[in-house]
Amino acid sequence: MSSLAASLALPSATGPFVGRAELLTALRAELAKPYALVVLTGEAGVGKTRLVAEVLADSPVPVIVAHCDDLREPQPLGPLLDGLRLTRPLVDGPPLDPDADRARLLRAMAALLRDRGPLVVALEDLQMADPATRELVDHLAAHPVTGLTVLITMRESPTARPLPSAVRRLPVTPLGRDEVAALATSLLIPRDTAAATHDRFVTHLYERTAGIPFLVEEVVRSLVTDGDVEQFRRHPDGAVPALLRDVLQGRLSYLGDTVREILGAAAAIGPAADPHPIAVVLGAGEHTVAAALAQARDAGLLHERDGRLWFRHTLARQVVYELVPPGTRRLLHLRAARLLEEQKPRPVARLAHHYRLAGSPADHVRNAEAAADLAAAQRDDATAARFLLATTVYPDLPRPVRVRLAVKLGRSAIESVAQTDAIPVLRRLLADRRLPPGARGDLGLALGRMLRQQGDAREGYDEIERAVPYLRQHDRRARALAVLSAPDTVVGRHVTEHQRLCAEAAAEAALSGDPSARLAVLIAQLSLALETGDPDAGAAITAALADGTFAGYPRERARACLNWAQGALHTDRTDVAAGLLDTGRRLVDDADYERLRPVVELTAFGLDLAAGRHDGLVERLLHFLARPYRLPLAMADARLHLARLRRDEAGLRAVVAEATRVGAVWPLVPARTALADLLISSGRGEEGRAEARAALDLVAGKGLPAWGTEANRLLQR
Repeated sequence: MSSLAASLALPSATGPFVGRAELLTALRAELAKPYALVVLTGEAGVGKTRLVAEVLADSPVPVIVAHCDDLREPQPLGPLLDGLRLTRPLVDGPPLDPDADRARLLRAMAALLRDRGPLVVALEDLQMADPATRELVDHLAAHPVTGLTVLITMRESPTARPLPSAVRRLPVTPLGRDEVAALATSLLIPRDTAAATHDRFVTHLYERTAGIPFLVEEVVRSLVTDGDVEQFRRHPDGAVPALLRDVLQGRLSYLGDTVREILGAAAAIGPAADPHPIAVVLGAGEHTVAAALAQARDAGLLHERDGRLWFRHTLARQVVYELVPPGTRRLLHLRAARLLEEQKPRPVARLAHHYRLAGSPADHVRNAEAAADLAAAQRDDATAARFLLATTVYPDLPRPVRVRLAVKLGRSAIESVAQTDAIPVLRRLLADRRLPPGARGDLGLALGRMLRQQGDAREGYDEIERAVPYLRQHDRRARALAVLSAPDTVVGRHVTEHQRLCAEAAAEAALSGDPSARLAVLIAQLSLALETGDPDAGAAITAALADGTFAGYPRERARACLNWAQGALHTDRTDVAAGLLDTGRRLVDDADYERLRPVVELTAFGLDLAAGRHDGLVERLLHFLARPYRLPLAMADARLHLARLRRDEAGLRAVVAEATRVGAVWPLVPARTALADLLISSGRGEEGRAEARAALDLVAGKGLPAWGTEANRLLQR
């Protein structure tokens, strides 16, 4: 044993805290404010949770800890409800619609946090949060609650949904070499070790751990039992998890077979190491399991929280889990699932997880579908889509089951960020010629709507058009035809075609007897009137908004105002557009319709640009474009506004190219018109006039002369 190893002292379960002085100062400054919303970002093991613990150790106000977990049963705001120990429903009353229900839930939680204040909420692992919890962060950023501090930890990835700009972001980076030395020195008790040896030790420690505090602690802990500093020279350069695997494997070897087996079962069951389920799964005595877990705790692999033992870190649990042979892992998951089957109500989300990893497709699908149904019943479409997407990996499912799951996926994914994953699944099913007609209609409509929302105008339009003959219900046919009747969607369809489709939609809506279907058709009819320049359209819209047409349908009223405001902008009726935008914005604000806020912003951009209100508009547009997940369909219009504002020829040509590629007539017409204006103004008249004529050709193809007013003016210069 080396002299350095001989002078080691056993570190505690939670190592010393070193460095981070600037971060602590910044955090304390945030906590001193009347309201704060802070996120600590960084990779796994970098010390985000430890930093939170340090800054809140002497908090003068109550602290609520909310842990996000991707194995949680579907429940909007579940981490917060658990952290608050809340068992009663947050909101009462009849269900409204998904937007209204979610807005009501967010307002209720914000009010509850305000009433409990002053309060600190530590929200751990936001990357695993349910959609409602993520939306609550957005809501609190837009509507600050005095006396509330929200301190968030999360791992970031290139595909992660960005946080609101109002959130203070503090990155937690790995420790530097000197900080690694300080942490190692505080864990070790060197006696006669030469300085050169210590320097070499620190160099190897820093290089092999990449400065990640959790890994530094684990490596140093391993020296207590192994004692071989030279092991750092033997580890290959490369991935940190490989080193952690070696370190933990070495430490586990000192704990004996029984402890290793019990820890492996604990890692398969979940992040908490509770003796009873482990004993049942292994068929072991509960006292034996408890004693083994105590050994693991003393060795620093587990720690105690809220009276239970947990893995010290998700990385540690992952490594312990991966050390279990694959066949044993599958058996452990199967036994865990059988144990969970005895619970009432059945924890379907965890059952789906265990059956999937046990390699039991039928059981996985059964429970994943149940979990999706539970999430959908709670208006949590994104979670429902996540469970349903997990079932699409089985090609041998019976066709009726695959169709049923796909129809549910289509309906859930339409209103969630799962669209991009759901689209190829629906395409594969629609390519099956043996697909039942009713399912073909439902799936085609869902796919078409998703494609349109993703900005694929022509493909989405064609998909909905193909679906219409297969839609059996009059109300669904009416809504599909109403979508197709919008003239600002695709190139090459004359307005008379859109008018014919709108008339068919009205007939289907009348047959359905569904007031909401009739309302969808009315919105389409008045949109057509605006786009065609009908002088009576404004009066008809005023009358519809003034009488009881929209009674009981506040979201449709808001959506109608915004759709009509866009139509009025297309035909340069800015006064009408401004009035409709004001009404739509008020309705959206009153009900917190988050999904309609991007439409409000986009319409406001168009009005400000038309009115010459350019101060701060570039910054607002850039912020809007930085969050494409909110409304992909709107990105081309936003890029058009930005290019027009900046007089950016390359930007305008990019919009023209993209709109041409996807077959979107809007913003192709205004983009070509703006490009024509820019070229003519810069002395390239012939090029500019060619663009103006191209815009007018598109206008003629649509039969909507009001769209060509500016292009005609340019040709008359």
